[in-house]
Amino acid sequence: MRAYFLDKPTQAIGTDKLSAEGIHYQQLPTDELTYRAPLSALCEARGYVSQDQVHLHSGMPNLEPLLEKFFTEHLHTDEEIRFVLKGEGIFDLRDADDRWMRVHVVPGDLLIVPAQKYHRFALSDTMTITCKRLFQNQDGWAAINRQAK
Repeated sequence: MRAYFLDKPTQAIGTDKLSAEGIHYQQLPTDELTYRAPLSALCEARGYVSQDQVHLHSGMPNLEPLLEKFFTEHLHTDEEIRFVLKGEGIFDLRDADDRWMRVHVVPGDLLIVPAQKYHRFALSDTMTITCKRLFQNQDGWAAINRQAK
């Protein structure tokens, strides 16, 4: 994980700042036999009842409209949880002062974006990511786009 402010890319952000913003970050191993127990413990502790695995890559049909949707600034009424197994991605998250924080996630990174936190997602230059998503209800998340000011 590498994090910084978009308006000051040389200003690194540590896990303490992410935590102060309600963003949970941790590293887990990426092999299933090793991550299964800590991921199960996290699910039990935070009330996650379902999960899926998503794989985005440059050869996907309709990738561009999907990425456009993910990059539209939005929030969810539940937490958004991503555990990266392969590839990499970029989360832009609004801090309490409405500044963009950019977080590059790589294999082993688990990021929990709190409910009601505006964010957006993009693929990195590698154009591929495989990650697990965890949900607090069977219906998954609904995105609520930010209205223009």
